[in-house]
Amino acid sequence: MYTNASYSVLLTLEPLGLSNAYVYPAFLFGTLTYLCIMFFNLLLLITTARSKKLHRPMFILLFNLPITDMLGATALFPQLVYSIVTQTRLIYLPACYIQAFLVHFYGTGNLLILSAMAYDRYIAICCPLRYNAIMTPLCLVKIIILIWLLNFSIMGTLFMLLKRLKICRTNIVDLYCNNPSLLKLTCDDTSVNNYYGLFFIIFLQGGSLSVILYTYAQILRTCVMTNQSDARRKAIQTCGTHLTVYLILQINTLATLVAHRFGSVSPLLRRALGVSVLIFPPLLDPIIYGLKTKELRQSMKMFLKRNVN
Repeated sequence: MYTNASYSVLLTLEPLGLSNAYVYPAFLFGTLTYLCIMFFNLLLLITTARSKKLHRPMFILLFNLPITDMLGATALFPQLVYSIVTQTRLIYLPACYIQAFLVHFYGTGNLLILSAMAYDRYIAICCPLRYNAIMTPLCLVKIIILIWLLNFSIMGTLFMLLKRLKICRTNIVDLYCNNPSLLKLTCDDTSVNNYYGLFFIIFLQGGSLSVILYTYAQILRTCVMTNQSDARRKAIQTCGTHLTVYLILQINTLATLVAHRFGSVSPLLRRALGVSVLIFPPLLDPIIYGLKTKELRQSMKMFLKRNVN
């Protein structure tokens, strides 16, 4: 049995199952995917920071999304492409904890940010005359601080509970480290961890879903009642973009969590779902917002033209 003080302990991640012929194509694909994720998200960050017309609550909240997306991608891809080239699936225990923390920090952060953005859209569409009075700079700062503090608090507690356990196994059942796979390494009682994990899943998933359902029900009612077709079209377009991003994350996350809770789920499917959570949202979020949000799309084009020329 190992204690968590044994920082030299090596864990073995699930093998990738790549033949020699696919090693370099897989390395190239993983590297290009990671570079695309970082480029698109950095472009979204820099464009939002440099364009004054985007210094509005919706885009300032959106500014936080690529930060968590890049953290999630960085948790997976560098270690993954390194293991593809070296053909070794070993990882030190501290590195495993860091990877798991970043993975969960990314997912929780995205849910909280998207919930805050739904609230912002609700105020903008349902209470347009009071929008500036409600979404003041001070209110915006409080929301952003609350998002990050809540994320750190939930994840900090989760991993403090995890680190108190002693491990007696070294085989990670996933392609990357995460809380469920680390729990499977211990021979100690994990009841407290399981209860806390279940509580925070219900709190986050249920809470964010409640916010989305309520705000979008109110937005839909307002759009139906309004007589201004342009305002209705713009509201539906803006909310459709947000809802698409939210559903991509939520469906991926819920499917992965359910796959971990039921032993009858195919390990191959569980691993594929787990990896998809760290690939599709970080890759698609900036593309969807860049293509579907007119102000952002125009600012991105101007930024790229200035820097290319």
